[in-house]
Amino acid sequence: MRSPDEPGLATVAPPLSITKRLIIAAASAISDAACRSDGTVNRRLVSLLDARSSASAKPVHGIRTVDVPVDTSRDVWFRLFIPSSDSADLKIPVIVYFHGGGFAFLSPASYLYDHVCRRLCRTVNAIVVSVNYRLAPEHRYPAPYEDGVDVLRFLDRGCLLYADPLAADLADLSRCFLVGDSAGANICHHVARRWATGAGSGWKRLRLAGMVLIQPYFGGEERTEAEVRLAGAPLVTVERTDWLWRAFLPEGADRDHEASNVFGPRATGELEEALPAALVVVGGFDPLQDWQRRYYEGLKERGKEARLVEYPEAFHAFFAFPDLKQSAVLMEEVRSFIEGHRPSKENTGGC
Repeated sequence: MRSPDEPGLATVAPPLSITKRLIIAAASAISDAACRSDGTVNRRLVSLLDARSSASAKPVHGIRTVDVPVDTSRDVWFRLFIPSSDSADLKIPVIVYFHGGGFAFLSPASYLYDHVCRRLCRTVNAIVVSVNYRLAPEHRYPAPYEDGVDVLRFLDRGCLLYADPLAADLADLSRCFLVGDSAGANICHHVARRWATGAGSGWKRLRLAGMVLIQPYFGGEERTEAEVRLAGAPLVTVERTDWLWRAFLPEGADRDHEASNVFGPRATGELEEALPAALVVVGGFDPLQDWQRRYYEGLKERGKEARLVEYPEAFHAFFAFPDLKQSAVLMEEVRSFIEGHRPSKENTGGC
């Protein structure tokens, strides 16, 4: 990784256009203002930042979308992205996507994530299931993990057939991948562990073939070198992440809780044998990068298949800007990972 002291490289961020800087500054200002000192979120203010996109039954650039309810009592649903197919016999992978937002913001209907999932759908040629999970602080740990598992159960029961028969015909549930960014990548890990807990029982159709964790949101009580060095980096600061952990973790818990510090001092039990292969993505200007590398190293130390991909000039959420070169490279990296992984016969986990 290049040193931030090298000529031409800013201390806490790569060179960015004025437009990107304004977008990032606006997002940061609104999210800071929405996070109240009493631990609640001003949802009305958040709506100013969170531009929404409706589902479209008519294909747009070869992708059609539909919103599918899973549990209306909890507002758990997903947006389904279906690529155009030239062959009725073709089976394609399924990506279950968990959006970022610090467990507290955004949804599959957010323009940002509608666009990201369309790019994934098109690049990988996969069906994308973008999950709307319950948000903190109204719904703390383990709510999003439970919601993620419930979406997997919904798919495993064959309910997609009733929601969208054409998508059900295309979906190869034996090649299901969990993909997420930031807090969504954290959810990927914990949902995958819950899927793998009862290996060999409880699942009829769905098999996890891999997981992609894009700049995962992990942490701990320690202040890492990157958190200190990159104070003031775009979007992520320790003040923001501390507030979000307090909003999400159980009352009274600190950041060494296993939801945050997954291989930390309070981690319990061994990783499940059926936990699928992982692709871990790290950005050189992301203050969370030390936690992300520790996660990768923790997987390797425990005998799990894992690959680390680093983008030295990437800031947190860089992938959301399609005109950035690293963003396009990442999409191809995800495509290559998915094409190269199929579930083993042993990967028959259950919850």
